[in-house]
Amino acid sequence: MRHTEQLWQDNLGLYQAILDLPFNRELTAGTLSRERFAFYVKQDALYLADFSRALAQAATRADDNAKMHDLLRFATEAVAVEQALHGSFLRRFDTHVDVDASPTCLAYTSFLLSTTALEEFAVGVAALLPCFWIYREVGLHIHARATADNPFRDWIDTYAGEDFSRSVDRAIEITDQAAARATDATRQRMGQVFERSTRLEWMFWDSAYRLEQWRPETS
Repeated sequence: MRHTEQLWQDNLGLYQAILDLPFNRELTAGTLSRERFAFYVKQDALYLADFSRALAQAATRADDNAKMHDLLRFATEAVAVEQALHGSFLRRFDTHVDVDASPTCLAYTSFLLSTTALEEFAVGVAALLPCFWIYREVGLHIHARATADNPFRDWIDTYAGEDFSRSVDRAIEITDQAAARATDATRQRMGQVFERSTRLEWMFWDSAYRLEQWRPETS
C-alpha cells in the first residue's frame, strides 16, 4: 500500500464526517443558503491566498526540479482557477471579500504556513495534500448526486473536473515520493499533519455553515 493510501484509510471516518456536514448535504441538494455560501466563498478566497504561499514555501524545499515546478504551478495556475471561480460567485452575489479571516480560516492557514516553513519537505506536502484530495472526492461525491440545475453547479463541476483531478494525482505522487525517502519518524509526522489538515477541512465547512465570528464581538 502506498503511504498516501494508508493516510486516506486512516482518515476515512473524518472524510465521511465531512460528507455528512449540513453544508455539504445542502450544497448537494442545492438548498444551501446564499448567505452561507457567500460566507464560505469569502473565507475560501482568503484561505487560497495563504494556501498559495504555503505551496510556494514547500516548493523551495523540494528535492528536485520537477516537484518544485509542479508545486509552483499549483501555487499560481491551479489556485488562479479556484480564485476565478470564487470571483464569479462574488459577482453573482454583488459582493466582494469584505471580511477578515474567521478563527477557523486563520487556524488552518497558520498551520499550513508554519508547517511548510519550519518542517521538512515531506511533512509540508503531507499537510497540503488534504486540501487537494478531499476537495476532489467531495466534488465527485456531490457531482454524482446533484441535479443539473443545482445553483452551485460551477463549483461542483470545477472540483469534479479532470483538470483538478490531474493536479490531485500529482500532489499525491509528490507526497508518496517524499514518503519513500523519509525516515519512519518523518512518515509518522506526515500522518499527524495529514490528520490535522483533514480535521481543519471539516472545521472550515462547519464554520461556514455556522457563519463563524470572532467572540466576543467589539464595537
